[in-house]
Amino acid sequence: MSNQENTELELPEQLRIRREKRERIIESGREAYPVSVPRTKSLADIRSKYDGLAIDTATGDIESVTGRIIFKRDTGKLAFANLREGDGTELQVMLSLDKVGPDQLDAWKSDIDLGDIVSVTGEVITSKRGELSILANEFMLAAKALRPLPVEHKELNEETRVRQRYVDLIVRPQAREMARIRPQVMNSLRKTFASQDFLEVETPMLQVMHGGAAARPFKTHSNAYDIPLFLRIAPELFLKRCVVGGIERVFEINRNFRNEGADSSHSPEFAMIESYQAYGDWHTIADLTRSLVQNAAMDVFGTHVVTHHDGRQSDLGGQWAEVSLYEVISNGVGQEVTALTPYADLKKIADKLGMKVDPKWITGKLAEEIFEHVGKENLIKPTFVMGFPVDTSPLVRQHREFPGVVEKWDLYVDGFELATGYSELIDPVIQRERLEEQARLGAKGDEEAMPLDEDFLRAMEFGMPPMGGMGMGADRLLMALTGLGIRETILFPLVKPEHS
Repeated sequence: MSNQENTELELPEQLRIRREKRERIIESGREAYPVSVPRTKSLADIRSKYDGLAIDTATGDIESVTGRIIFKRDTGKLAFANLREGDGTELQVMLSLDKVGPDQLDAWKSDIDLGDIVSVTGEVITSKRGELSILANEFMLAAKALRPLPVEHKELNEETRVRQRYVDLIVRPQAREMARIRPQVMNSLRKTFASQDFLEVETPMLQVMHGGAAARPFKTHSNAYDIPLFLRIAPELFLKRCVVGGIERVFEINRNFRNEGADSSHSPEFAMIESYQAYGDWHTIADLTRSLVQNAAMDVFGTHVVTHHDGRQSDLGGQWAEVSLYEVISNGVGQEVTALTPYADLKKIADKLGMKVDPKWITGKLAEEIFEHVGKENLIKPTFVMGFPVDTSPLVRQHREFPGVVEKWDLYVDGFELATGYSELIDPVIQRERLEEQARLGAKGDEEAMPLDEDFLRAMEFGMPPMGGMGMGADRLLMALTGLGIRETILFPLVKPEHS
């Protein structure tokens, strides 16, 4: 017995039967996977052209349509099926004995299954019940489905949806809707940037050193240059080089890669919108960010009050609240905490809260972790959290008033961080000192610390204008607009391989 025959015997019955049908079709001289099939109009075209057609009408118009069979009912001399095309449009087709003849009707009944993709040619009619239909003269198999579709009334679990997105797109309208919302949001973002004279650029994904964020990178190797390389964790340092070169308003919608945890709001591979505005600061970049989010909501949904998938509404309109990071911490722990609060005092607070403290955390990192623990989940309405520790923000300008603080905000919506913005550090001498400190942290084992980038410092030494900068997760923007988790907003998120 051959390996193929062994495999066939091990298959579940439905898969085995469909493979047998495929063999029978091919052995009879027909094609199970032809190179092309007749198609004169889409199902959407038919529905649009013949909208409002009277009950029991024969138009005399012959058309060829294609689609996946999602419903099939065979009777003695008449067979019905519903076809669905990629955008979710459905249309009924009917096969009658007097139109297609006994051979074709028998072939339809015996060979064609739910999930198959077919071409049907026939007259556009409405049935006695008023259902717009194609009354077939002939049909042709476009692709034989060897696996059955999931039962429509039984909802796919999230793991199946993200692992088999192709099935999710077939059976679930919400998945198809998300696939269409995402490019609409990207188009809106580009339109807003263009209206404010920002130029879109592309920067390297493969970099000789990682920088622009505090994150663990993915490492790889170039055979051609025989050097280690890193997948981009952020485009910041290259976009700032653009500003030095005179591109005063610049942005990129890019893929970033961070070798860190994955949960409902984090993915190792994700899309980010990042932009820099010469002669701006953290306030002007906050205004830009609000415009980007609100315009996306308006362009896609026609309102600033978006309705999430679970029916909850989120108001993204108007001016957004601003709160101090250290005020949020102080209110959350019941005592005053500032940027000058010593590490030992922060450690006592963390212990009291029952937090697990990583000994590698520096003072500012511990303060931010306390904020995450006590404050972020309460930030449901869009809120700018202002003023972060200087030691965790090596690329950001010192606050104009408060020592130990930089002009950085994080934008929170629905309890998660959506974007971050800054008044950028432009003094190359201070920047060198900050990056040297990062290098020392890296030498001590901090895998998120930035390396010393001499070329970036050289660019700064040519003169970098004052500016504001912003980074916003594109996937998280979809989360804010729809209420879905990050794995639902990414078409094909990274998942662990299945075990055989």
